Amino acid sequence: MKILAVQNRMGIGDMIIFLPFIEAIAKKFESPVSILVKENTKSSEILKNNSYIDKIIFLDRNDHAKKGRHFGFGGTLNLASDIQKYNFDKVFIFNSSLRFRLIMKIAKIKDIYQYKLFDKKKQNIIKAAQDFLKKSINLDVESKPIISISTKDINEASVKYNIVKKNINILLGIGGSGNTKRVPAEKYLEFIKLCVNSYECKFFLATGKKIEEQEILKKILNSNFNNYCKALDDLTISETLPIIKNCNLAVCNDTSFSHLSAALEIETIVLMTDSPLLYGSYSPKMHPIIPDGEKTVAHNTLGKDKINPGKVFNKMKEILNLG
Repeated sequence: MKILAVQNRMGIGDMIIFLPFIEAIAKKFESPVSILVKENTKSSEILKNNSYIDKIIFLDRNDHAKKGRHFGFGGTLNLASDIQKYNFDKVFIFNSSLRFRLIMKIAKIKDIYQYKLFDKKKQNIIKAAQDFLKKSINLDVESKPIISISTKDINEASVKYNIVKKNINILLGIGGSGNTKRVPAEKYLEFIKLCVNSYECKFFLATGKKIEEQEILKKILNSNFNNYCKALDDLTISETLPIIKNCNLAVCNDTSFSHLSAALEIETIVLMTDSPLLYGSYSPKMHPIIPDGEKTVAHNTLGKDKINPGKVFNKMKEILNLG
């Protein structure tokens, strides 16, 4: 049986959130599932060891730039043609788009399962997926994404980056595409100071290449704590994953690395500053920290300057059972 799952949201985080639902379909039908995703999900790097995933088909469509093989009316026909070549028997569409339903009909897929059409308002990303699979194929799915990674890669990363078990090895996910999600470098420096004053620690700094992200990285590397830190910004996602897996803990902005570390089953403290709390608490490995003075967090909380490093440090001690 050939099965396709359509997950057209952008970014690594959303791909990871939908992973348990795609895997549940594969288990239900005892067949690996192909996925239609955007390239910026980094699916080819994240899922290379995932036995439940078959082919990865990239959606070549940039709505902002109005280009791509799958953009516009012609792109709709191109995508239908591209999909039809695989002769899928079933498709699960994790969105409410009429366009995707028409594409799958043109591609002559017999069994089409999809969210209720046009039902997008105030949609809870996880509950919507859970309800969808429950109603369509009677599946109950827990929100607990897991990324598979080889023992060989983990061991090689440990040797290459001198990751010593006697240390507390901490991933710091300091980057983020959105300005309101990037916690200032000073907050991380205060957290690092609290850590090294009490324990033997090593910090791995994960971020992207945007100017604003690099400025945070430089402030940390140019501090008195430089010797405790290793920058990972020149590595690919697939090269970074085994390093994260070697860590005892992750402390991350609400961005890609919080999702990655939690899915690697690393206890992850998520610094929630300006997005719904759901995105930092959907996994049992996630431990959200909200800004001082706030009872919860959502869009426009704008709380990056109110993250308390002392709270982060205390949460770390609690998670790792440190005295």
